[in-house]
Amino acid sequence: MINLIYETFDPEIHDVCHVAKLVYDVDYRTFDMLFRSDKSAIRAISKYLTKKEINKYFKVILDDDNNIIGYVSIYLHDDEHKFYLKSLRLYIVDILDHFVLCDIEKDDLYLAEIAIDESQRGKGLGRKVVCDVISYAKSKNYNRVIIDADFRNTGAKRLYESLGFKEFNKKRVKIASFERGMHNMEFKL
Repeated sequence: MINLIYETFDPEIHDVCHVAKLVYDVDYRTFDMLFRSDKSAIRAISKYLTKKEINKYFKVILDDDNNIIGYVSIYLHDDEHKFYLKSLRLYIVDILDHFVLCDIEKDDLYLAEIAIDESQRGKGLGRKVVCDVISYAKSKNYNRVIIDADFRNTGAKRLYESLGFKEFNKKRVKIASFERGMHNMEFKL
């Protein structure tokens, strides 16, 4: 198994466009609905990522050669959601997320996003990242790790269930022909 190195994302050090593409891949259906093309979505995400103040828990995942092979983003109950100057379309993504993502309770660690580079998929890296986050949460005495699995991503849901996550809620939002839904899942520690 490849050794994973987690570093706080820094737009002055890390490849912003590569990370923006990973962010896009996590929710490409929503981005495709809101942007004219994947290139314009990735450009808007890249611009947003250059803000150094984004979440301190936004980590790039590096291999032994310092190549970015993914990213993970986690939030805690007490983390304030900060609004940064970004495109209207990215605000719409935030609004849609509000209706479907897990509600973070005190002593929860919310595993908001995981992305593994397309060239690295199928190697068990997503599983390793989730296990690493669970280990981290245990070491910090959190009560549970919570995560979302998109209704359309049955593979992610199966992965989370195989690791011991249980569904505790379902949420969805429908606007005209657009529908988005999540299985809210928890791993009790």
